[in-house]
Amino acid sequence: MKYCFRLLMIVALVAGFAACSTEGDMDSSQPQQPIVEGELLVKFSPDVAEALAANVASRSGAVTRSGAVSVDRVMELVDVFEIEPVFPAVESQREVRVDVGLERWYVVRFGGDYTAEEVAAMFEPLGEVQKIDFNRTIKRAYTGKATPLSVERMAQMSGTRSSSVDPLLSAQWHLINRGDMFVKGESVKSVVDADVQVEKAWEKTMGSSDVIVAVLDEGVFVDHPDLKDNIWVNPGERRGSMEDNDGNGYAGDYYGYNFARQTGAITWNDAYDSGHGSHVAGVIAAMNNNGTGIGSIAGGTPDRPGVKIMVCQLFSGNMGATGIHVARAIKYAADNGAVVLQCSWGYVSGRANAYDWGEAGFDSQEAWEAGAPLEKDALDYFVHNAGSPNGPIDGGVAVFAGGNESAPMAGYPGASDDYISVAATAADFTPAVYTNYGPGTSISAPGGDQDYYWDYVDDEHNYGEVGCILSTLPYHISPSGYGYMEGTSMACPHVSGVVALGISYAADLRRHFKADEIRDMVISTAVPIDQYMVGKKFYTRYVADIGPQQPMNINLPDYKGGMGSGQVSAAALLSAIAEGGEDMRFPNLYIPTEGSVVVVPARYFVGGESLTYTVSIADTSVASCASSGDKLVFSGLKAGVTTGSVTASNGTVHNFTITVRALAGDSGWL
Repeated sequence: MKYCFRLLMIVALVAGFAACSTEGDMDSSQPQQPIVEGELLVKFSPDVAEALAANVASRSGAVTRSGAVSVDRVMELVDVFEIEPVFPAVESQREVRVDVGLERWYVVRFGGDYTAEEVAAMFEPLGEVQKIDFNRTIKRAYTGKATPLSVERMAQMSGTRSSSVDPLLSAQWHLINRGDMFVKGESVKSVVDADVQVEKAWEKTMGSSDVIVAVLDEGVFVDHPDLKDNIWVNPGERRGSMEDNDGNGYAGDYYGYNFARQTGAITWNDAYDSGHGSHVAGVIAAMNNNGTGIGSIAGGTPDRPGVKIMVCQLFSGNMGATGIHVARAIKYAADNGAVVLQCSWGYVSGRANAYDWGEAGFDSQEAWEAGAPLEKDALDYFVHNAGSPNGPIDGGVAVFAGGNESAPMAGYPGASDDYISVAATAADFTPAVYTNYGPGTSISAPGGDQDYYWDYVDDEHNYGEVGCILSTLPYHISPSGYGYMEGTSMACPHVSGVVALGISYAADLRRHFKADEIRDMVISTAVPIDQYMVGKKFYTRYVADIGPQQPMNINLPDYKGGMGSGQVSAAALLSAIAEGGEDMRFPNLYIPTEGSVVVVPARYFVGGESLTYTVSIADTSVASCASSGDKLVFSGLKAGVTTGSVTASNGTVHNFTITVRALAGDSGWL
């Protein structure tokens, strides 16, 4: 099948969008996510796509016919008025190691009385059409907000808890769990080290600013004091510009891009925004050791900032994105340097309860690939083409929330074999009461469990929210700038942060890995948790605007073997990184004639920042090299190939090849 006729609900698993409780603010009456009528997504055969591309370029915009007789007959019948590439053309070019044909995807817009399904049926038999997809809208699945941490409560916590660096770190059981929280009489709902094992990992690294994590979510509060120094900035853009200064196809993308509103202006303070994007970003990359607010997994320190957050905004106020925008965001992330894709969205599990969730999502890899081919192609592009063959990771790692329907199967796309799908746990390694589990689940991570912790008492008050994840929020959501959320979409950034921390450590060690090696190492180094799947787990279901109501329980043995390989461990991953991979090497260079390429040699030598470098080029008529601070500037003089070597002051020598060729793009790649 080239496409799926059945309309499937696309639900953004932005699970922490609820007011900390995913169950309490569940909107099970939300209608099925509609397809956008009047348009269809079509992947044409190479010859048709090539002709279309030339036609679009010659007319400086969209066209109305493909040039293929059989295709154009259908287009005439359904009154096609515009054919436009899904992905914008770019001035600069980059290396594409695995071509999945993204340039062959087009949006076909039509008028008349035909539905998208009817037009798809007409296109399906044509040999010139390889794949068909519907452009579906993606909406939030939850209507609630985060639980803010009041200024008064934050002051109280900061004053009573011991932390010399980040005042709220000791309240972040999901990062460092001493097993001394959630104690009531003989009931203890926390276990030592039921966290992400980051404390020991921090002895090796706290993150590297060379590593970029793309957050596909709501916008991020880029000026938050705990986030502002770790927000990715596009070096080719100017803040507030309305122009595409770097020629990447997106105007004004200074911190990333707002795909929901199709603008470079990132937003986070609309009345309908929940703060979810900012919350996710804080888990991954809030600044550590700055005496402000929280700690994070890979946020570095003021002396050495950590991983960067690239904002790929899919939700803005009451506006959501479509499948086109999601695909563009994924490709944008790969093309602009991100190596981790943080995705707290996806489809409802194919085994979700139909009464609560309506029509289920995809129930198999084959069904998802057939029903969402553009999404699959975009993710394949990221997995294979993010990163660099000369950096710490070749390819990219996509991390997805597993879903919050309490279903015995993870939702897609995360359930695919090529990505990481994350289930959620509480502070005692038990499954969060809302989490999906079973087939498609790769690993677990702390996601919070408010319903489980409603009986926790602190200072004679119930604070069930402290069983959730504490992170950064915009001030219009929480005057303190911090608050609580829960869900597999909160477990997800814990894994994304650990992945980013592992890649940071690989960069420190000058070790190189394939993306699937990193993915597999994250999964294989997890802490086993099946031993905690015993007996019943009792909790009190929270009902929005009413509070804790109905006593309930789940049968823990049902989750045995279903929470993936165990709980993610940053410490174990870093140990595996130190023992694996291969040495990074100074890259082979491809330079346009009369152009140049800039290389930072320190990135390829252990302890490289403290070394000096000498470069030798065999044929200086082909290329030359000059030093500029910590950079080497290689210039192409004439077309040809020559060899070179770079010698560090510690005696280490790397040999490389220089290829100078005409008609190359700005990057030197054809």
